[in-house]
Amino acid sequence: MEVNWKVWLEVDEKKVFGKGPWELLKNIDELGSLRQAAAVMKMSYSKAWTIISRLEANLDFELLDKQVGGSNGGGSELTTESRKLLRKYRKLERRIAQEIPKIFQEVFN
Repeated sequence: MEVNWKVWLEVDEKKVFGKGPWELLKNIDELGSLRQAAAVMKMSYSKAWTIISRLEANLDFELLDKQVGGSNGGGSELTTESRKLLRKYRKLERRIAQEIPKIFQEVFN
């Protein structure tokens, strides 16, 4: 037998941030584009845009600095707050991944 878990953040008892949004933001950071990040995740651009819009509304801060079209083709860059969110979520996830197996062993052994 083994233990498994998922980690997400809630605002007003509503799930607002977890592994999927984390991955989307990480891909945007690496690729410099919401459209490319969505494509890598096999997600429509409109769905990715909706996820970002909902996150920004629920978290009450902007996640992306957007550059529209032009000769360079536009793109997206993570805001400072967005980068902090990614780091803190990952840190939380790692700490939980270290502790849950220990607790499981204490309880089931």
